[in-house]
Amino acid sequence: MCPQLHPTSIVFFVRMGVLDVGSNTVHLLLVDAHRGARPLPAYKQKTDLSLVELLDDSGSISGEGADRLVQTCRDAVEAAEDKGATSMLAFATSALREAVNGTAVLDRVRDEAGVDLQILSGEDEARLTFLAVRRWYGWSAGRLLSVDIGGGSLELAAGGDENPDVAVSLPLGAARLTRAWFTGDPPSKDEVRALRRHVRAEIASIIGGVNRYGTHDRAVASSKTFRSLARVAGAAPSGDGPYVRRTLSRSDVQELVKKLAAMTTAERAKLPGVSSGRAAQLLAGAVVADAVVDLFEVDEIDICPWALREGIILRRLDQFEGGEFGEAVEAGREV
Repeated sequence: MCPQLHPTSIVFFVRMGVLDVGSNTVHLLLVDAHRGARPLPAYKQKTDLSLVELLDDSGSISGEGADRLVQTCRDAVEAAEDKGATSMLAFATSALREAVNGTAVLDRVRDEAGVDLQILSGEDEARLTFLAVRRWYGWSAGRLLSVDIGGGSLELAAGGDENPDVAVSLPLGAARLTRAWFTGDPPSKDEVRALRRHVRAEIASIIGGVNRYGTHDRAVASSKTFRSLARVAGAAPSGDGPYVRRTLSRSDVQELVKKLAAMTTAERAKLPGVSSGRAAQLLAGAVVADAVVDLFEVDEIDICPWALREGIILRRLDQFEGGEFGEAVEAGREV
C-alpha cells in the first residue's frame, strides 16, 4: 500500500525593497523574503548618480545634485510599488553622511519623494556587510576578513561569528580618492605614488586593531570595485551566475595597478566588467585593493555576491519574532 502523499504547503514571502543611496550609484533591490530562507532577488534598478561628484567646494551637495536625488528616489518608490513591494528600507552612506547640507537634503527627499533615508555610519556599513558575507560563506569559512571599497569609504570587518569583533571605516573610497589625488588622465607617476603612500599609511594604522583578535582564515571582498578588478583579471562574468567562484590574487592586483595607471579612462572603459561610470575611479580602487591584500598578507581574496543591501535585509528578517512575519504577510502591511 502506497503512503498517502500530502501537498506541500505554500510558503508566503514578503516582497521587501532596499534603496541604497551610495556615493556612486543609487540601487533599488527587491527581494522575496521569508525568515529563515534565502532572500530571492525579484527586481533590480540602478541609477548612476555620482553624489560624490556633485559636492561643491564647501562640501555641500549642489542644488542640481539634490534635485536629481529627489527624482531618483521618487522613481525608485514608483518602481517598487509597481513590482508589488510592501516595504522599503532606505539608507544612505558616506556622501550624504559627510555632506554639509546632508540633513536638508534628507528633508527634501522625505518631503518630496516620500522616502525616509536613514544615514548609516561607516562602522554599521562594515558590520552589515560582514553579516551578509558570513551568511553567504557559512561557519566553515572560519574567521573572516570582510573588505568593501565604496565610492566614498573603505569598510573592513573581521570576526569568527555573525557580529564582527571589529568594524572599521576609512575615507578611502575610490571616487573620493580619484577626485582628491588625480589631475591627469592618466595621472602622473608621482600622483599615483603619492596616493599609494597615503592609502598604505591609513590602512597600516588600523591593522593592529583588526588583527588583535586573531588573523583571518578567509578574506572576502564584496564591492563593485573588487568585482570589476576580478573580471579584468579573468574571473567569470556576472552572467554566469552568483554561484561561480570568483577570486583575485595578490599578484593580479599588483599587475592591475601598473596596467590601469598607464591607461586613460576611455581605455579602461573598454575592459571587461568595467562600466564607463566607474572607469575613472578604477585605478584608485585598485591602489586601495592592492594595499589591503598586501598589508593584511592576503594571497587570494574571494569575491562575494552579497554585500551591504543583503546584510540590511538579513538583519531586518532576524528581527521578526514568532508569528510576526506571517501576520505581516497576511495583512500586507509594511514590515
